[in-house]
Amino acid sequence: MQNKQQQMVDKMGYDRSITMFSPDGRLLQVEYAKKTVKQGSTAIGIACKDGVVFVIDKRVTSKLLVPEAIEKMFVIDDHVAAAASGIISDARVLVDRAQMRAQQHSVTYDSKIDTLSLVKEICDMKQICTQSAGLRPFGVSLLVGGVEEDGSITLFLTEPYGLYFQYKAAVIGEGEMEIEAQLQKRYKASITVDEGLKLGVTLLKEFLQAEFNFDRVDAAFIDTKDRRFTKLSNDELKKLVK
Repeated sequence: MQNKQQQMVDKMGYDRSITMFSPDGRLLQVEYAKKTVKQGSTAIGIACKDGVVFVIDKRVTSKLLVPEAIEKMFVIDDHVAAAASGIISDARVLVDRAQMRAQQHSVTYDSKIDTLSLVKEICDMKQICTQSAGLRPFGVSLLVGGVEEDGSITLFLTEPYGLYFQYKAAVIGEGEMEIEAQLQKRYKASITVDEGLKLGVTLLKEFLQAEFNFDRVDAAFIDTKDRRFTKLSNDELKKLVK
């Protein structure tokens, strides 16, 4: 009994410090940050042959809320956007930093910054918070996607602890397991932006089931033709899913 109590005390010590590894090599605060993301609303990103698509669940929790005021999708630059799941106030801080980096690059080099550089900027800031005492990890994951100057389409997933991966299609938030399984089956490299939007909204509808309504969905895309962030209206969304 005494040994069990001591183990619990020891675990609480590792649990409370971001800079201390547990005996089995884990940073528990980082793991809790990942759990925060899994409890967040669902966000889907799909890299299509002619652009990148984002579909998110705004999770409107009250009839008194104005759905249009809920922001979980962000424009970083004309050609780059992000969708967040987790603590959205954390996401805003990261997006603000990425927006500033994009503006600095544009002024300095008179050209658009590439998506990977923005992802590295975001993840560097996240990583610092995993090795500095007195800080906590960012409790948010971001899907960052864009269309580069050469027309290539990129989509990245950033983890709360600063790691990032490039994906063809990815999902974060509460619907991660169910929707990822469907993306594995339904995603094709030849998918177009229109098809990607329809797939994303359909998968979100299948996950939410009776709770689904168009007021809680945001969908947007950046295509290779205009290289500009374009958000869909409710009427356009309804045409996608009949």
